[in-house]
Amino acid sequence: MWDWFSVEWFSLAKLRAFSWAHPYFLYGILVIPIAFWLRQAFHAGAFQRLGITFVNTDPPKSFSVWLRLLFPISGFLGLSCLLLALARPQSINTLTERDAEVIDIMLALDISESMRDKDLPPSRLASAKSVAKSFIGGRLQDRIGIVLFAGEAFTLCPLTNDYELLYSFLDEVSHDQITIAGTAVGSALAVCINRLRESASKSKVVVLLSDGESTAGNLDPITAAKLSKAYGVRVYTIAIGRTVPKPLVSNSQRNSDSLALTTPQTAPDEGTLQQIAKATNGQFYRATDNTTLKNIFSQIDNLERVKVKNRRYQEVKDFYRVYLDWALAFFLLMMFLKVVFIANVLED
Repeated sequence: MWDWFSVEWFSLAKLRAFSWAHPYFLYGILVIPIAFWLRQAFHAGAFQRLGITFVNTDPPKSFSVWLRLLFPISGFLGLSCLLLALARPQSINTLTERDAEVIDIMLALDISESMRDKDLPPSRLASAKSVAKSFIGGRLQDRIGIVLFAGEAFTLCPLTNDYELLYSFLDEVSHDQITIAGTAVGSALAVCINRLRESASKSKVVVLLSDGESTAGNLDPITAAKLSKAYGVRVYTIAIGRTVPKPLVSNSQRNSDSLALTTPQTAPDEGTLQQIAKATNGQFYRATDNTTLKNIFSQIDNLERVKVKNRRYQEVKDFYRVYLDWALAFFLLMMFLKVVFIANVLED
């Protein structure tokens, strides 16, 4: 009730913080002193006086004489507060709401033993996890799920827009989560389809990342791709890693006991991944280093974007009542001063 009773409402910082609905009333404050001066000028010779002294010199001005200035000052402040109220000070808070059509995305990550290779340092799997986190962080309200596969496939996290939960699941991804050897690309795609087939989203996407040939699982990858097409699921496939060619070895070196036997890095099955992407109207990508992998996810991120509608509205709070209360207080003070000795009772 008494929130208005504070001199803070007249501080320069407070007044500058307001938005004024009718700022032209503020110019009237400059006119008030002129109006007082004109009143003084036109009525200077019309004031009624009661002569009670016969001395030739004016008496010294006492403190009560200076108190009479309170009357015009309170009038000036009352009118100024009234004009401030008419200018309608406001506090405006602009809020923005984003409305976007949600995309459902399943990330299928290969965690087979070949993902330990370090041609993408620190390893293929570690690089894939890092880039997947960045990809998730760049989405807006989309639901994302994670499927892991090696010799078999399973859902690590169903579709969710809790990105912090997705980050924690990705941190826990390791090769030990599936002990069956192999690369079941078809099974991984089938698990993703099963998660997306009942989705009401208009856009359903699978990002499948693998570094090896499909050697396990009960479902052929091409058949799984056709099922994806039937359910309206678009698949982006990424072949990760590069093959280090075997060096040429002479007969003498081959027979040498000092020859160190090395195993070449696993080559991605590009042909199958390309067919999957083509069959589902997706795209195939080849990632041979970390930079390329990041660029691939950036391209997918840009391709799978929907139009975002920004709705802006304003919360407006008026403060004119504060200055009306102050104006009333100053006018009441004027009335009080008018009936006491401070004001000149002989004036109108």
